[in-house]
Amino acid sequence: MRIKKLVTGLLFSLPVFTLSAFEKPSFEQYVAGLQQEAIDKGHDANVVNSAFANIRYLKRAVKADKNQPEFKETLDTYLPKRVPEWKVKKAREAYKENLPLLTKIAKEYGVQPRFIVSLWALETNFGRIQGKMPIIDAVATLAYDGRREAFFKKQLFASLSILEQGHISQDRFVGSWAGAMGQCQFIPTSFLAYAADGDGDGKKDIWGNKADVFASIANYLKREGWSDQKTWGRQVRVPDGFDQGHIMPKGSRGRSQWLKNWRASEKSLEQWSELGLTRMDGRPLPKANLTAALLMPDDAKGRLYLGYDNYKSLMHWNRSYYFVTSVGYLADRIGYPRVK
Repeated sequence: MRIKKLVTGLLFSLPVFTLSAFEKPSFEQYVAGLQQEAIDKGHDANVVNSAFANIRYLKRAVKADKNQPEFKETLDTYLPKRVPEWKVKKAREAYKENLPLLTKIAKEYGVQPRFIVSLWALETNFGRIQGKMPIIDAVATLAYDGRREAFFKKQLFASLSILEQGHISQDRFVGSWAGAMGQCQFIPTSFLAYAADGDGDGKKDIWGNKADVFASIANYLKREGWSDQKTWGRQVRVPDGFDQGHIMPKGSRGRSQWLKNWRASEKSLEQWSELGLTRMDGRPLPKANLTAALLMPDDAKGRLYLGYDNYKSLMHWNRSYYFVTSVGYLADRIGYPRVK
């Protein structure tokens, strides 16, 4: 009896937890915590307080994050929509118009101008579509949403660093719902890692300064291994009965696994030629001391590409075969025939 009374007493002495104790904090409470955490991390209190002064929860950002469209595409349907003829024409005009600046940037970073223009065109339609959502609001909202809290908190603190460094005023600090910013659509951590000052004014304005935009694109590619002595890849034909075991596997858990698959699959152009691969018009592959992996973005009936080392740099920018193919395709259309 005494033991029963003792146990009963212990049970009633334990704290009572209700569901309210485990309820998610309000957005305002969460933001207050972020604000204090930022200050504790050493961010300038004045910048932090100003950035958080009128912060709002953006339902549109959460909706966009949870409802990203999924379509069954093939390259044959994707490329005409992503790279229509009007965009090719506009890209060639933009290349010619900006060639003096592009040539300067290309020489400094070792990246061909046509690839800079291609990324500029495809990311924001030559700077016209950059997004209008306040970056601080967007990344704080998505951190609060919780699905990728650690990632978006990291973007938030990087955003505060960008404001502290004075690259952009807060009223112009806008971008996409996911925090991608400027004419090259860098997320905040990518901005800190790759953005460049193309005109030497001490700022990295990827929103309104083309010299900074072009330099930032080139700096990103160069930092990720780009070589202006090579192109990105080429579409190829394979002989009947070709062993598809030579094709690089598509599925991977992350970039490190993807690179491992690449290394296991790549061969010299001479070896690919010996296996019967040719250019699309039937001519032999170039006689060059290059290695390449054989890539199949779609199924067995779809297009096949030999990807060179620069392909890996583009896949670091956006790990999508379709995106990389569109960049390379547009760059080829910009460069050939030669713009006069």
